[in-house]
Amino acid sequence: MTGIFYFSSTGNSLYIAKKIKERLQGDIIYIPNYKEDETQKFDRIIIVSPIYSFGLPVQTYDLFSKLPQNVKTYVVLNYGGMAGGACSMALELAQKYNLNIRGIYKIKMPENYTLFIPPPNLYNKMSLNSAEKKTERVIKAIGRDVLHLPKNRVKSHKLYYSNKPNWYLIAKDFSVTDDCTACGKCVQICPSKNIVLNKGEVQFKDKCTACLGCYHRCPQKAIIYKGRKKKHRYINPYINENDIGKNFDK
Repeated sequence: MTGIFYFSSTGNSLYIAKKIKERLQGDIIYIPNYKEDETQKFDRIIIVSPIYSFGLPVQTYDLFSKLPQNVKTYVVLNYGGMAGGACSMALELAQKYNLNIRGIYKIKMPENYTLFIPPPNLYNKMSLNSAEKKTERVIKAIGRDVLHLPKNRVKSHKLYYSNKPNWYLIAKDFSVTDDCTACGKCVQICPSKNIVLNKGEVQFKDKCTACLGCYHRCPQKAIIYKGRKKKHRYINPYINENDIGKNFDK
């Protein structure tokens, strides 16, 4: 059986994971829900993840050390701006933990890091159309078990490792407007448990991993960054927003 492990804050990775499930079957597991004993039933593992700061989200990064060594493993990364050395990082982690890594792929998707300049809707539409075709090619390659590993290795991930310890700092610039209804959704969906509701007030702690799920998915668009009340938010249009963070089995 195939295990499709995904991390997603706005649906791009879940979109890819569901496409993989349609073609190759298997169980979809949200990485923060992962339990190590679950991998015993899989003979193939596919990791689907966004790229953060030319590397991997904390949740994806930590997953590599927990996977079994004897199972064929593939990594499918998606990015909005530049991929940088993320594919090389995935290969290094797989080799560090002696995983049976068979393929590492990257797919360009709409950008969801839109705190400053949101991309035009036309650009997002073009990215999604291109991503659908690339996803189909990646799925076919995985299905045929074609060995596909990065040839041009990035020797240093200095920028990623210097940024990673400071991701939590982004939360200090989040705040909520009077539109907040204290519904608690941001608390529920935060993958790092960084948000709490204290006496009806949303508070951000010091474990943020900069996924921006709370920012994009607040029903009232009440979460803002550096006091800027921007209207643009992004959710993958082919995904039911309430499905993000769920597991899907047969």
